[in-house]
Amino acid sequence: MPLASTVRPIRSGRPSRSRLPRRAVGAALAAVFAIGLSACAPDPVSESFLSGENTGYVAADGAIVEIPEADRGEPVDFGGVTESGDKLDSADLEGQVTVVNFWYAGCAPCRVEAADLESVWKDFEGEGVSFVGINTRDQADTATAFADEFGITYPSLIDVDTAQAKLAFAEVTPIAATPTTLVLDKQGRVAARIIGPIDGTSILSTLVKDALAESS
Repeated sequence: MPLASTVRPIRSGRPSRSRLPRRAVGAALAAVFAIGLSACAPDPVSESFLSGENTGYVAADGAIVEIPEADRGEPVDFGGVTESGDKLDSADLEGQVTVVNFWYAGCAPCRVEAADLESVWKDFEGEGVSFVGINTRDQADTATAFADEFGITYPSLIDVDTAQAKLAFAEVTPIAATPTTLVLDKQGRVAARIIGPIDGTSILSTLVKDALAESS
C-alpha cells in the first residue's frame, strides 16, 4: 500500500508534496512487514489453547453425558436470527436430530474444534441431521468472518444482544462453559451434551448416530 503524503501550499501557489521523515518511513515499513508476518503465522488464540493456556474462554471439564430417553426433559423451543440475517426457529428442525454448538470467535477451543464440527456436519448432511451454532458474544460480521476463515457452512444464531437461545437451553441443561455442544433428538429434547471442546469427530458422530437410531 503506498505511503500517504501530505500536500501543503507554497508561495508560488503550486502544491508541493512534502517528504515523510526517514524515521516515519522506516516505522511504516516495519509495520507493513509485521502485518505480513502475522498473516502467515499460526492462529495465536488456538496456539495458546493447544499449549495449555486457559485464556479467552470459559474453562470446562470436558464431560460427556448421554441422557436416556426416559430421563429427557421437554423439547427446547428456541430461535433467532442467523449471521446472514435469516430467521431460524426450532420448529424448522422438527423431526431431525440437531447438533447445537455454543461458541464465539475469541474462544480458543472453539477455534480448535471448528474443523471437526464441520467434518461431522458434512458426514451427516442429508441424513436427517441439522447443525446450528449459537454465538454468545459476537455480532454478525465477526461470526461471518469466523465461518469464512474456518470453512463453516452451517448457520449460527447471533445471540449476544438477547441471549434468548442460550436461556432457552439453560432451562433444561447446564450451559456454563464455552464451547458446549448438545445433541437434540428428533423431538427436540437434549439427548447428549459435551461440555468443553469435542475431541476429534468420533464421539460426536457416535452420539448423532445413537440419536438417529431412536425410533421416536
